[in-house]
Formats: sequence, structure tokens, C-alpha cells
Amino acid sequence: AAAAAAAASSQQHLQQQQQPLMKSHTAVFVIVALASAAGIHGAVLRAQRMTQEPSTACGKGFDNLVKGSQDYFATAAVELWTHPYHTQDNATFEQELQCWFANMCTTKCGDLPSQALSRQEDLTAKCKSTVPDWQKIWNLFSPDEVKWFKASYPTEELSDGKVFHLQAMETVKEINKKELLCLTLFTIDDECVKYPYIRLGDK
Repeated sequence: AAAAAAAASSQQHLQQQQQPLMKSHTAVFVIVALASAAGIHGAVLRAQRMTQEPSTACGKGFDNLVKGSQDYFATAAVELWTHPYHTQDNATFEQELQCWFANMCTTKCGDLPSQALSRQEDLTAKCKSTVPDWQKIWNLFSPDEVKWFKASYPTEELSDGKVFHLQAMETVKEINKKELLCLTLFTIDDECVKYPYIRLGDK
């Protein structure tokens, strides 16, 4: 009898020790679940923000451009994506590139004047080069073009300094920066756009 009483007392003591541990595990589970829910909710909100503003970011939309403008983009996407590592990027980022092109066409490139007569040859040589030096293209932008591009390209840094609104647009700008800048200047110089094909310096 004494042995049975001792065993019962030991089991009761063990159960008392386990109760705080079980409560602790439950609390951790609840905290993790809440954190996960908050993360999912934040991701949903970011996705909603991206889908709420396509008309603003992409102008009237690529599909609504006249056929001549769409044809222009098709030739530019072939002519300007020449780097061996980037030849498939015009397809990978097609929607984002079309979005920016439609934005430019819709806004008439901010009414910026064509500078084809003064820089077409230099722009063609630098853009067709396989050297991935975007800074050389950026240096061809006029002060007004720099101001317009920074104000018009549809992406903005959010408060944490790492995540961008319309993140895909920021991604293509960083990965294909040279090609994107070339597309921008050719579009401006081709009068945003009045031709069914990109006008290169040797054509």
C-alpha cells in the first residue's frame, strides 16, 4: 500500500511539472501562428496594392496601344537585348517591359523632344555593345530626361528601404538596367513613337 501511495504521489508531482511546460509550448505555438498570419496578411496587402494600380503604372496598357507602337516594341526588344546573358530576358520580363513602354507612349514621354540627330549613332553603338555598362547610357540622358525618368518610372521604395511597390518593375530595372535605359532613350528619340520599328544609327 505504501508503495502504491508513493507511486501515485510521484505521478502527481510529474504531472504538475509538465503543466507549465505544456502551457509554454501552447504559448509559443500561438505566437508563431499569429506571426505567420501577420506575414501572410502583409503579403496579401502588397499583392493587392500591385493589382490595384495597373492603369496608372502601365498607362492605358500595352494591349490598347496601336499596332504600330506594338510593332515598334517588338523590334526594340530584339535589337536591344543583345548581351549573351540577357537575350532571354526580353521574354522573361515581357510584361514589365511592355508596361513601361505603354506608360511612355500614353504620356508621350513627358513631351520630351527627340535628340536622335545628336545622339542616335552614339546611342546605337553603346546599346548594341555587349559590354554591360549602363552608366554610359545614363550619361546620355539630358537633365530633363533624368528628372522625368525618376518621376515617371513606376516603382517606389517603401519605408523599410528594401521592398519596393511594384517590385517586379524594380527587379527588371536592376537586372536589365542598360537595356531598359536604351529602350527609354530610343522611345523618346523616335518621338514616343511615330514609327513601327526602332531606328538604329546604322539603318
